[in-house]
Amino acid sequence: MNMLEINNLHATVNGKEILKGINLTVKAGEVHAIMGPNGSGKSTLSSVLVGNPLFEVTEGTVIYNGKDLLAMEPEDRSREGIFLSFQYPVEIPGVSMVNFMRAAVNAHRQYKGLPAVTASDFLKMMREKRAIVELDNKLANRSVNEGFSGGEKKRNEIFQMAMLEPRLAILDETDSGLDIDALRIVANGVNRMKKPENAAIVITHYQRLLDYIKPDVVHVLYKGRIVKTAGPALALELEERGYDWIKEELGEEI
Repeated sequence: MNMLEINNLHATVNGKEILKGINLTVKAGEVHAIMGPNGSGKSTLSSVLVGNPLFEVTEGTVIYNGKDLLAMEPEDRSREGIFLSFQYPVEIPGVSMVNFMRAAVNAHRQYKGLPAVTASDFLKMMREKRAIVELDNKLANRSVNEGFSGGEKKRNEIFQMAMLEPRLAILDETDSGLDIDALRIVANGVNRMKKPENAAIVITHYQRLLDYIKPDVVHVLYKGRIVKTAGPALALELEERGYDWIKEELGEEI
């Protein structure tokens, strides 16, 4: 079953066209990696999918589980099971992780017609999910990301993902700024949440993340379009040869 179908997607920011005709289909159970040089439109694509109002869709369609994704408000996209792990997670001083996550979990449950989770069940859930990404209990009791290191913020993002159990997880350069240990922990957390009914889009510059999170399909995004799609070996080739050979294939001057 196709979970996500993107057809001829064009999008602008501040009047400048960034996405110039994206076509992408993601099935349940699949992991798709999107790679490409800086400025190619990778983060713009993730922002458009979650409904960032700074980006304007000018053409194309996005169907998610049979529904018109572009017609949904950002909060409804989240409640429908789309999660974005930010490249640069923000700090939210004064809002405790416990209260933040309980509000988010209960908002999702309410949307599905389920009762609010009890305090004891919620704390049990937090303990189980924290263990997935080795998130210290002291961090979980602080304000959201306040005073966290870069690696701790990324672990916290994956912890939030584990709590919400999304149908479609979008990881926007989650590996940026991580040392090897943090990368392993974050990737392990992602892998442990993989299920046949879920899917993930992993946006990255580097093959090293894909050593841990094994993609089914690798795409190259270049100048606002997906110009090449292949299996996992494509990521290894990009690591070895860079993007110049892609430009050559497209007949561009290097």
